[in-house]
Amino acid sequence: MALSISAAALLGIIVLVRGGYVRVGSALACTLFGFTLAATGLAPAINNGLASLAGLISSL
Repeated sequence: MALSISAAALLGIIVLVRGGYVRVGSALACTLFGFTLAATGLAPAINNGLASLAGLISSL
């Protein structure tokens, strides 16, 4: 079963919030910042960097 990076990140956020490591307000602020950042001109560079990192990790 393939798990996308988005689903893995969402699962990680849920685990961190439920475990009490991160408060809901902080998680919401980071999520909104991520959506705002994705709408900027920097989004393609971030996507390329994350794709390269994922490729590097999967090759290990």
